[in-house]
Amino acid sequence: MGRAIVATAALSALLAVCGCTVQGTDADGKHHLPVRIELPGSTASPSASPSATASAPSATPAADVLWSRGDSGSGVRELQARLRQVDWLFDGPTGTYDDLTEQAVAGFQGKRGLPKTGETDKVTWQRLLGMTHEPGKWDLYLMGGQPAGAPDPRCLTGRVLCIDKTTRTLRWMIDGRTVSTMSVRFGAQYTPTRDGVFHVYWKARNWVSTLYHSPMPYAMFFSGGQAVHYSYDFSMRGYAGGSHGCVNVRDEAAIASLFAQVRTGDKVVVHR
Repeated sequence: MGRAIVATAALSALLAVCGCTVQGTDADGKHHLPVRIELPGSTASPSASPSATASAPSATPAADVLWSRGDSGSGVRELQARLRQVDWLFDGPTGTYDDLTEQAVAGFQGKRGLPKTGETDKVTWQRLLGMTHEPGKWDLYLMGGQPAGAPDPRCLTGRVLCIDKTTRTLRWMIDGRTVSTMSVRFGAQYTPTRDGVFHVYWKARNWVSTLYHSPMPYAMFFSGGQAVHYSYDFSMRGYAGGSHGCVNVRDEAAIASLFAQVRTGDKVVVHR
């Protein structure tokens, strides 16, 4: 009897150390519910099931966001051009994801039953791609902002208004150094801007065309009635319009600064 008690105590001690689960038996030899013995420091509950102690599944990841407010670049510019095609954006493209772009994306999403986040995720982008065509270069730069090309060799000496018809840009250059660059617009099909080398022969801060009766602020005349000047229409419509032969600038602050620097006699090179 004494040996049995000692053996039972030893077994109990061993089980306590090992943290095992054992089953006992009733007097009739049938098994009863298991007795779970936990190691010190264990946090598992005796009644907890394996599924209850398993780690909770992670939340479903949100759709991948391609662009959101504050982003900039060619992708944002294309997004804006496509939003213009479906009449959700009327400004730009600017290449910067601003508040107007965010509102346009949210409106587009809501109309199509998508979450109105204002962020362009992959689902929104694919839906927009399916409804629009690939924008051309001047759809992407409808309101200017395009990079300038290399200056014509005739622009590399002296003080020059170097005007590139291919990239639709004007460089103000002094001794081969570019001082400033701005987007410009040219004459329409039947009133083209002349190519060649000219010189500024007259400047007029507030001029109104005597032929077309349209305002020509900051006018710098270089060939007959053709001048470099600020255009309200270019500022409003971008490349959707054209001039009567003049070189239009849409950035009023930029041409105001240019007007203050250019002198009568400075060279004008209009090239392709």
